Amino acid sequence: MQSVALEDQIRQIVRQEGVDFFGVADLALARAEITRQGRPMIAGYPRAVSLGIRLFDEIVDQLPDRDNRAVVVSYRTHCYDVINDRLNQVASKLAGELQRAGYRAYPVPASARADDERICAVFSHKLAAHLAGLGWIGKSCLLVTPEAGPRARFVTVLTDAPLQTGEPLEVQCGDCTECVDACPIQAFTGRNFREDEPREARYDARKCEAYFKAMEAEGKPAVCGMCLYACPHGGKP
Repeated sequence: MQSVALEDQIRQIVRQEGVDFFGVADLALARAEITRQGRPMIAGYPRAVSLGIRLFDEIVDQLPDRDNRAVVVSYRTHCYDVINDRLNQVASKLAGELQRAGYRAYPVPASARADDERICAVFSHKLAAHLAGLGWIGKSCLLVTPEAGPRARFVTVLTDAPLQTGEPLEVQCGDCTECVDACPIQAFTGRNFREDEPREARYDARKCEAYFKAMEAEGKPAVCGMCLYACPHGGKP
């Protein structure tokens, strides 16, 4: 299948599945970090198709009241579980289309931890979205889009299909530290993102892990998202 026809088919799937963000990343810029986080097989793909779905502002805007169980249930259901399921479904369909066209395709599960030691997935969906030109990685390590700020979730399909790639956006956080200041456990260092730096230079995932475990031990709802809520690039359009 010609690459143009293939991309048209992919875009049709994306529209049908209600995906809000679509782009293709050239992974060469971050090969070393991809290898370090995943493994040589993961780093062997030259491109990544990035797909994102926007979260519901009405639910995210309630996060400061996250001690309320109704807020937690709404957020976990409709801004986490359901959207992750939708992303995984469309990634599977897209990967099938790529494979039928004769290309390698590896759908990376949405929000699925593969390494308990480093507390991370086998591949960074946010990195792929950034390299695809869908947004930039902020000081909170969240992908910040021009359209919705960090209020979106992403999934990735790794491939060798010759799809047209996007260009990474410049970081637009400037001197803003809203997400850093909003973190209840000060898990962020405030450094701007760089492709050649590990996540640990900006974010202490163990602090987040301990914070959630402490909430669960106290019988409190284990939801935070304050960095997501606080970003001035998010909010209602």
